[in-house]
Amino acid sequence: MSRTVAVLVLLVAWGAPGVAAPEALLARRCLSCHNDKARSAGLSLATRADAVAGGALVPGDPASSRLYQRIERGEMPPGAALPKEEREAIREWIAAGAPWAGALSEQPSTKRAGRDWWSLQPLGAAPPPGGTGRAIDRYLQAALASKGLKMGSPADRRTFIRRATFDLTGLPPEPEDVAAFVSDPSPRAEELLIDRLLASPRYGERWGRHWLDVVRFGESHGYEQNHLRDRAWPFRDYVIRSLNEDKPFDQLILEHLAGDQVAAGDPAVEAGTGFLVAGPFDTVGIADLAGTLQKRANALDDIVTATAAGFLGLTVNCARCHDHKFDPIPQTDYYRLQSIFGGVQFAERPWAPPAEIARYEAALHPLRKREDELAREIAALRDRAKPLLAERRAGIEASFRPPVDPKGTEERFAPVRVRFLRMRIESASSPSVSLDELEVFDAAGRNIALGATASASSTRMADDDASAYDARYVTDGSFDKRWISDTTPASVTIELREAAEAVRIVWSADRLGAFQGRFVRSVPVDYVIEASTDGRTWRHLADGRNRLPFNAARRETLLAQIALPEAERTRWVQADAELGAVRARIGALPKPPSAFLGTFEQPAKAAYVMQGGDPMRHGPEVAPASLDVLADLLPGFTLPADAAEGERRLLLAHWITDRRNALTARVLANRVWHYHFGRGLVGTPSDFGSSGERPSHPELLDYLARRLLVYGWRLKPLHREIMLSAAYRQSSAPDAAALRADSEARLLWRFPPRRLEAEAIRDAVLAVSGKLNREMYGPGFRLYRYTVDNVATYYPLEQFGPETYRRAVYHQAARSVRVDLLGQFDCPDSSLPAPRRDVTTSPLQALTLLNNAFLLDQARFFGERLEREAPDTGGRIRRAFLLALGREPDREEQAAAERLIAGHGLAAFARGLFNATEFVSLR
Repeated sequence: MSRTVAVLVLLVAWGAPGVAAPEALLARRCLSCHNDKARSAGLSLATRADAVAGGALVPGDPASSRLYQRIERGEMPPGAALPKEEREAIREWIAAGAPWAGALSEQPSTKRAGRDWWSLQPLGAAPPPGGTGRAIDRYLQAALASKGLKMGSPADRRTFIRRATFDLTGLPPEPEDVAAFVSDPSPRAEELLIDRLLASPRYGERWGRHWLDVVRFGESHGYEQNHLRDRAWPFRDYVIRSLNEDKPFDQLILEHLAGDQVAAGDPAVEAGTGFLVAGPFDTVGIADLAGTLQKRANALDDIVTATAAGFLGLTVNCARCHDHKFDPIPQTDYYRLQSIFGGVQFAERPWAPPAEIARYEAALHPLRKREDELAREIAALRDRAKPLLAERRAGIEASFRPPVDPKGTEERFAPVRVRFLRMRIESASSPSVSLDELEVFDAAGRNIALGATASASSTRMADDDASAYDARYVTDGSFDKRWISDTTPASVTIELREAAEAVRIVWSADRLGAFQGRFVRSVPVDYVIEASTDGRTWRHLADGRNRLPFNAARRETLLAQIALPEAERTRWVQADAELGAVRARIGALPKPPSAFLGTFEQPAKAAYVMQGGDPMRHGPEVAPASLDVLADLLPGFTLPADAAEGERRLLLAHWITDRRNALTARVLANRVWHYHFGRGLVGTPSDFGSSGERPSHPELLDYLARRLLVYGWRLKPLHREIMLSAAYRQSSAPDAAALRADSEARLLWRFPPRRLEAEAIRDAVLAVSGKLNREMYGPGFRLYRYTVDNVATYYPLEQFGPETYRRAVYHQAARSVRVDLLGQFDCPDSSLPAPRRDVTTSPLQALTLLNNAFLLDQARFFGERLEREAPDTGGRIRRAFLLALGREPDREEQAAAERLIAGHGLAAFARGLFNATEFVSLR
């Protein structure tokens, strides 16, 4: 295809319904900040030349275009990532050379918000329209009637129980429960079913997963190193317990923002502050001031964004660099809100009852006191030794051999006949040890070990490139690959091609000096070199004794001790030994449990506006305060710049949950509706500003928000009211006329069918196979192998044991890590909040359900279960359909299943059911 034709094809694609042309996307989404005048971050997108000159656009190469990189990572535009189809359109446009004629003009907005914006008004109190039925249905019926539409017929009971059970618990209904519900003659059968499901502990797991999406909960730090957070799970458990208890949501918000203030010393409540630090955090140390301040500003921005968007549906983060372009939020307000969180630190803190912490501190106190006494005594001896060492250093050092040198340490010995040479390493400068070369020289200076066979008795094979860490590389004459042992003692043996006479060896751990601060720590310090002619009888050649310590601090300590008179030297050695024993006792004390819930410090300095979002460009100082944008709804607050750290967060929490704050109730009610119907009345659940969608049924949204307040902020009564509506109970069957008028069923003329989320699919597979482990709470399981070599590396599992059979909400989900079924079915990356999940369709999804090792195992287990629970093929087919789909097969399905089982067995039949659209869908 010619380039011209390719561009034309892409232009046609961009003109498809629902996807604006890339130039229009840039104008609408980017130009307000990146134009000729504003040039936020120094970038203008007003013309193609501006974009190319600034390096944001590399025509023909999306991967090298900073514009696309930041859009793809969800960093731009701030507040809400572009939908997948818009990102793809921009990628294809850049790949096609970024055809761009003329200059972009900022598209005037007819929806720029002021204080009169719909979401910033008090809750409306208009009664539902006239008619019959529940209030929810009357609002919906009025909107349908205005379009000449009406609701569909009720769903049959089998469909309803499957829908309701998945909706509230995330699991398929048991066949026995389906049968009982279908045959229940009570007119209250639906009410009783919903009440039973709401009382199930599985409810908290299901709806807890929804909330964890919103609050960007992940169990690794993210960023470059992305180390795991092994103690983040208490917040996840807190969320599940709170929802199962039907804790009022205003109380939950208080505990999220200030649990340590609401109930200090109560671990069950303090766990709520895990919300503040649930997001990503950069653990890489930064040397320069600008980088350190920027890192801190990014951490606070994460908290501000999660708080404002999660509870208020406001994209306050769009005011980080300048006044909000579309909502009435000045930049000053962003930094006032940020200052409220100025004392929050991303760290673990003790998570235990006060009495347990007090017992630990009581046991610790005398040990710390003795530790300090010994440390002061040793410091005094060190000071006493300084002038003495200055006089005697040269003589003392001359009595030792030099310390080992990672770039090459030589050992000489009398000529000896060698066929085998072994280096036994008893200890190293770190728990692991490495060698990049072990050279054996004869009298003529030739390396007789070059190319010899090398083996190791203890070898680490690194997962990133196993061959690069093999023992054979100690004799290859190259220094860029190495042998590593995770532990000591360890040894490596060289077998020469033939016996030869050796006079010296040279070993190195970092010959090129390329791994300073990394492998340089894994240097042999206590070692023995041995030789043999037969591999059985060994002769000592050299060792690491009588060398100065490799560690500089230990080396200086040894020299200082020798410089002192004998009595003081003896006392120093004794004090050193006692100090080591005291610290060992401190380490052995049973510590109270800790959790990654954040720590809190009083901010040392007043917050200030960062001009252009740059912490090095100081604007005016600001005090902790509420957002002025809601001043017409409820009184705001402003605190002194030196207000107590905890007071700031607590006052903000009370302001957010004030009953006059209509935004909080609207946002929460909309989230509940969103998860019941697959789409909220406001289609952008975390953006109720002018860049978000307007409500499809504004009066209904306000009605639901008022009902939430009537219910005391409890979700379960609201679930019940929604699920008993005719709108929720109707069939999902299509109607040709209605599809033409409202193809997405936004007006709810039918129940919108949708695919189950990744976690629900995985949990359903386990439930149907009979292998689901319903254990609740505690540390999670992993669907990956985890290694750390400065940065973390994650390798998806290829085999799945029973420890992985728990519900997916308990998976220790690491940021930026996709694993098998969860990754393929759009489980979101918790680096950002996910108030609305993407739903994609790809061949890999079907292939995963068909061929993934986990699915193959579960299909086999499902087949074995069917053999146990039914006596013959016909019964097994019926049982399988009841378990997987909640219904019996029709005659055609029964016959096809019998043929499949006869030819390929029950496991193949089970795989087929797992791949059925009906199995992974909610209708």
